[in-house]
Amino acid sequence: MPELPEVETVRRGLAPVLEGARIARAEVRRPDLRWPLPERMADRLTGATVRTLRRRSKYILADLDTGETLLIHLGMSGRMLIDERQPGQFVHDQPTPEKHDHIILETDRGTRVTFNDARRFGMMDLAPTRQIDTHPLLANLGPEPLGNTFDGPTLAAALARRATPLKSALLDQKIVAGLGNIYVCEVLHRAGLSPRRLARNISRARAEALVPIIRDVLTEAIEAGGSSLRDHRQTNGELGYFQHAFRAYGREGDPCRKDGCTGTIKRIVQSGRSSFYCPTCQR
Repeated sequence: MPELPEVETVRRGLAPVLEGARIARAEVRRPDLRWPLPERMADRLTGATVRTLRRRSKYILADLDTGETLLIHLGMSGRMLIDERQPGQFVHDQPTPEKHDHIILETDRGTRVTFNDARRFGMMDLAPTRQIDTHPLLANLGPEPLGNTFDGPTLAAALARRATPLKSALLDQKIVAGLGNIYVCEVLHRAGLSPRRLARNISRARAEALVPIIRDVLTEAIEAGGSSLRDHRQTNGELGYFQHAFRAYGREGDPCRKDGCTGTIKRIVQSGRSSFYCPTCQR
């Protein structure tokens, strides 16, 4: 499932073509994705202008001039595809929608944005913008790891209250929003902390030191266009490239890449998810 860097990469790709654009036509080609789509979704989107495009955790939020916000989650395989060809300027019109093209937005600039989702684990919803922070999917989220409210003392205090493994605590969206399995593995490897360690047993200093590491890993991943393991693509169709910089995730049996370490990356299962770490340098 896409994590914060992948979602932010998609948001940045969509912003130049959607922000300030009016949705001239919206086509909803099925009644549901993971859950039922909003009533009269096509009518409510048609004619609306996108004021801003932002991200909260793993969700993209499109604030509309109608007073509503379009909430988008990519799910396992969701992709936002951009076609900027202008009808009438080419011999052929824009391509006929394909089987898994479920929502199509055509703007007054001649751009088509298509939500394609083969597995249909994605979702979309429409809710009043003034109440979007209390939406059931957003209300209980923790601070944004790249935002000003996420700092060392805040994270240290949250971890001190948790009797779960450190990795599980960092995956808790109430503690920090947007982190997923891939990037927690990478953060803990850089920090030299075992995913098995109980969160409450991490010293305050080491807990606070996680914050800049989390920021660095996420920033580097965003700059690389995210990580493409199965389905993730940028809005221009290109892959993300951060997977080539993985130090731990998916590297079971490979030598540890930390300078001076002679260990080997090991895989264990925690709460049904694979954790990759080096038992030699991650304590």
